[in-house]
Amino acid sequence: MSRIKIIIYSSLFILTFILWTFSDSWNQEKEMSDVAKISLRDIGHKLLLANQDSTSLVLPVIKLEESKYKLSFQIQLSIEPDSLVSIVKQSFQKTNLTEFYIVEVIKCSDNEIAYSFKMRNEKDKSIIPCRGRLLPESCYTIEIRFIEKELFFLNKNIQIIFLVLFVVVFLLDLFNKKKKQIPNSDGNPQNSYHIGCYIFYPEQNILVVDTKEISLSQKECELLTIFISNPNQVIRRDELTKKVWEDNGVIVGRSLDTYISKLRKKFKDDNSIRITNIHGVGYKFELNQ
Repeated sequence: MSRIKIIIYSSLFILTFILWTFSDSWNQEKEMSDVAKISLRDIGHKLLLANQDSTSLVLPVIKLEESKYKLSFQIQLSIEPDSLVSIVKQSFQKTNLTEFYIVEVIKCSDNEIAYSFKMRNEKDKSIIPCRGRLLPESCYTIEIRFIEKELFFLNKNIQIIFLVLFVVVFLLDLFNKKKKQIPNSDGNPQNSYHIGCYIFYPEQNILVVDTKEISLSQKECELLTIFISNPNQVIRRDELTKKVWEDNGVIVGRSLDTYISKLRKKFKDDNSIRITNIHGVGYKFELNQ
């Protein structure tokens, strides 16, 4: 598959995933809103029953903002905090709503908060004050804010950030690879050489034939670089030894012959390439093209 196709398919996949993520969050928000309103009406109904009232109306539940709702009543009522905590918890459990929320009981007369509590699924982190103290009969509204929604969007934002970082890293990596293989005037990538059916990448220490990569040692690369710079020419043994070994402060007796033998094996798939031993003199890298 070409790199352009990889970029196109990857971009389409990422775009689809992002759209699916947002679509999923929108659907979840709508579903949560519908369920929350039903659950709040159930809470209102049970609070009225706790006040021995089975006829008064629970007024329509109002959505104040994202994940925040308001519950109102037709009559005045008294509220017992323990009962309120229990009713809210049981109602949310029945509808599988989050166990991460804040409840505020607000006086209609001055909009002051008469009572509030914060609930989390970890018991030690829930804050439930003033339990056992009855709120006297009055006009109250109840506002409930679900705060797990913030964490939900935070997780989605993290996912999107990682996706963006992935795209940036992918494109930078692709750009760097292309930069390393910008064509020369002869049509070959820079720092690469065509040798018969092979392509030699000295900086990467590899030969490539078709889609197969053949690893080269550093010494093999140095020898091959000298050979391809002097094709079909006899190169003396002492010259090869000096450039590859002595210039690095190392002199090894039969190492040259060993590495020449290794190079021959790596070019065995192309009969147009031969490394010929010129007895008593050196080697010739023969290319019949």
